[in-house]
Amino acid sequence: METRPVARGSNSADSGTQGRKEPNHNMDANIISLRMERQCFLKKADREEYQKLYRDTQPGQNVYWNGFGEPPTLTFRADFDDKEYNRERQSRRELVKGRFVGGNLGWIVPEDMELFAAIYRKPLVNPTMEQQQILELIETAGPLNIQQIKEETGMLVKQITPILHRLQEAFLIYEDQYDGEWDRGWYRFEEMFPDADLNRYGRTEALKILLQRFAYRMVWFDTAMAKSFYKVPEKEIRLAVLELTEEGILTSEGAGYLLCSDAKLLSHYEPRSLHFVYAVHRNDIMYKAQEHILKEFAKELTKGPAYDHEPLQYLLIDGEFHGACIGHFRNGGMPVRFMGEECR
Repeated sequence: METRPVARGSNSADSGTQGRKEPNHNMDANIISLRMERQCFLKKADREEYQKLYRDTQPGQNVYWNGFGEPPTLTFRADFDDKEYNRERQSRRELVKGRFVGGNLGWIVPEDMELFAAIYRKPLVNPTMEQQQILELIETAGPLNIQQIKEETGMLVKQITPILHRLQEAFLIYEDQYDGEWDRGWYRFEEMFPDADLNRYGRTEALKILLQRFAYRMVWFDTAMAKSFYKVPEKEIRLAVLELTEEGILTSEGAGYLLCSDAKLLSHYEPRSLHFVYAVHRNDIMYKAQEHILKEFAKELTKGPAYDHEPLQYLLIDGEFHGACIGHFRNGGMPVRFMGEECR
């Protein structure tokens, strides 16, 4: 591993404490330790705790740059094979697929569909003729796969696919991917979720629920971290945070926020000893919540190699990011190199 000296605790590399006014060194150690505990890096989650962790860190995604159809996973957190566990949950439709954060695919528990719809649904106000044609086809003859839609409409797959994605974003249709096969059926959304009320939550109300889960698992966060993870405008996050603060659920801490209950807990919390290194992929919440910071961090680490390269995974060392595995995804062999800062 090639190392380049960077002061530990600088804005370029800290795990979630960048840019905030540090109250004291002990608080930092407590926050990092409690975050690792809540993320189940210290004590691996059993199935019961895993379900709670998964719910709080939704939408779940598979490993970055992974094979099509692979189930979502929370790597390094479970005391069992969570990929196979989630594959079984998919087959029982206990995890369902949708387009949520930034239009990206993710997996959530079906009972939270109304919650995520409140934030990510993009109503289709003026559908095109082609969009209307495919929607009516699915409504009258569905479920249909893409090949069947192609045969019925005469459209090309490259024309059909973006239309399906747009209808999916509007929560008008649902892609039933309960296994890893390519041949997936598209249904009317109401057929798969007949009891779902897509207007149950207001947008701010839904954000307040998700932010409390986010705060519990991240312990300390700022609005930029929440924006980075949920891909929601920061002004909307600030509004939700303000309401949670006024309601006595969150409290400010430096330039960020804690749950009020955690502020009390941290005042007498004994930090755990952290001795681990994990290579965290780019769909993990630990990366996603700090993507805006880690991209800048990576620019400094990846200066030098002559070949095409990008960060493939980030090195979580004792609860903080201090390095990256860089290389280039391609068919066949991949050049891989470890770059990092000096950890003291």
